[in-house]
Amino acid sequence: MGLIQQVPELSAYLAADEVIDHEHPLVRDAVADLRSNTTDAYAYAAAAYAFVRDAIPHSADSGDMRVARRASDVLATRNGICHSKSHALAALLRAAGIPTALCCQRLGDENGDPGPVYGLIAVRLPGRDRGDRQDPRGNKPGVDAHFSLDEERLAWPVRPEFNEVDYPVLYAAPHPAVLRGLRSAEDRPQLWRTLPTAL
Repeated sequence: MGLIQQVPELSAYLAADEVIDHEHPLVRDAVADLRSNTTDAYAYAAAAYAFVRDAIPHSADSGDMRVARRASDVLATRNGICHSKSHALAALLRAAGIPTALCCQRLGDENGDPGPVYGLIAVRLPGRDRGDRQDPRGNKPGVDAHFSLDEERLAWPVRPEFNEVDYPVLYAAPHPAVLRGLRSAEDRPQLWRTLPTAL
């Protein structure tokens, strides 16, 4: 699948904003910890990915009803859905100078009915001429995502027969519809109703 940068300038994928708040002390502390155990950008990216995937449970798996939106909130609460965990991973990577985009999938059920739009990231490591999608959702029985540059190892490969779609756009900031859903939900059950089902 050909991925398309929403913003041509690679610097846009290093920026901090309200949600990817990589200048926050919690994010900076996590970056320092991860850097102390890695030797280069590739090792750092893999370690940051594993940290977000494994040390921060997906709130649907853990039963946590809180809605974390900003990267710093995800690190503080150790909780988040796919979008929130992607914000945290993007912040950790951008803070280390690694351009990182947000991207989405439309997933559904066996009847072809769509669920909420699903969030992941694309990382652009040194020497690579493209972004490589990574999914920090968190593994569980039936889900086996891994950091990979050779082939995608996502939690949910799309199934076209169920009208699922990989959106090709690489966003420099959270999609406005996703951000509205995260901002307006008081708890996770409400979040499933406020997130968009398509972009």
